Amino acid sequence: MNTSISEMARVWQQTLKIIDKRLNERHIFDSFFANTYINDVSGDVVTIIVDSLTSERLLSSKYVEIIKEALNDVTEHNYNLVFKQLSEIKKVNLKQKNKKVEESLFFKDAKINTSLTFDSFVEGSFNKEACRAAKMISKNPGKVFNPLFIYSNSGLGKTHLLHAIGNQIKNVTKPGAKVLYIDANDFVDEYVKFVKGEKESESIKDFFSTVDVLLFDDVQFLENKVKTEEMFFYVYQKMVNSNKQIVITSDRQPSELKGLEDRLITRFSQGLTTKINSPDIATCIKILEKQIEKVELDIKNFDPAVLNFYAEKFSSNVRELEGSFNRLIFYITQIKQVDKVTLDIAIEAVQSITGTKNAATQLSEHKIINIVSNYYNLTPSQLVGKLRTGQIVLARHIAMYLIRLNLDVSLTKIGNTFGGRDHTTVMNGVLKVEKMLKNNTALKEAIDNLQKRLKTN
Repeated sequence: MNTSISEMARVWQQTLKIIDKRLNERHIFDSFFANTYINDVSGDVVTIIVDSLTSERLLSSKYVEIIKEALNDVTEHNYNLVFKQLSEIKKVNLKQKNKKVEESLFFKDAKINTSLTFDSFVEGSFNKEACRAAKMISKNPGKVFNPLFIYSNSGLGKTHLLHAIGNQIKNVTKPGAKVLYIDANDFVDEYVKFVKGEKESESIKDFFSTVDVLLFDDVQFLENKVKTEEMFFYVYQKMVNSNKQIVITSDRQPSELKGLEDRLITRFSQGLTTKINSPDIATCIKILEKQIEKVELDIKNFDPAVLNFYAEKFSSNVRELEGSFNRLIFYITQIKQVDKVTLDIAIEAVQSITGTKNAATQLSEHKIINIVSNYYNLTPSQLVGKLRTGQIVLARHIAMYLIRLNLDVSLTKIGNTFGGRDHTTVMNGVLKVEKMLKNNTALKEAIDNLQKRLKTN
């Protein structure tokens, strides 16, 4: 039999006429035969589509011989018959269509970074709200906070949270879910290719219909791209209306995205909008401790002043903080192998970034700590640590006093430098030194000597 659609239709119409005549039961024919058709011919097997389970059962048993004989009369060939319900064929066709779309070239390089998880994300007061919201929607994607909109300055962990959400959903919540991470520039590039006809056999709309979770980074780069915005609006609406989760990040809150249409901005605000602030010093230190742990180095080999230096110098940007500390790790493992990482070595490792040549060229809290600890034959870690023996406590108070005297530094920041102590503790230490200087000649001489060292070193 010729397997063209027109030939199969012609053969089946002739077959049905013969069946109708031989049956001579109009209601049976109309109910079970009238809506049938040949779907496929493969060798000696003809697949016939029926519209119900009842039709499938009747035609494949009671009436199968009548159908075979009629088809044989038309084609002069003995065929074996297979009956399938129309709903089955539709499911198969949809599955094949989805498979084709999934195998399409749209966002072929997109992937979730498996190393960026909630476990590797350091939570602090500056990002707690965003982190908790991300964890909530990871457990119930599409159910709460849709969309989740996270904004902050660059380098504070937005992208890490997107990947953490993706990893949690793919590995724990819904292992079979299709999770797509892209940024605005990826979307623009794919849309332009689609419009130019480079992917004319495929539909970008069909592709997004297969996506369960969309993680969309840096939405601000869609500003003033009208046609691309229209496509994104379609994708956004379709996914939200289908209870599919969308998470969006930006460097600004929705109301400040001036180059986007109002209908997008208002929809961004309909879920939950949360901000990541700049990290505090304590959280920065935790991030650095995690990096040390990750590369399997011993944190005891790092002077506390080193972590404080990096935390203070790069606290405005987590990405820069991690990058600068990676440079230190490379420096001490590949360039200048040392057992103990001191402040001088730490500064030396990043001098091209910070412009600081060494600890002696710039008066800082860390330089004062180093000089005071050296003067009293202590280590910087003892000075900023928790030990409260008489000599250590006095040296600690002197260092606090000198920092307060020589630098424009708040009591709170001094407290952070000394292991996170409260500002009242710093104030009490400074006041004790000031009080002792009125009657203690030896202390006054020590302070003078230390001041000279600060100027000459």
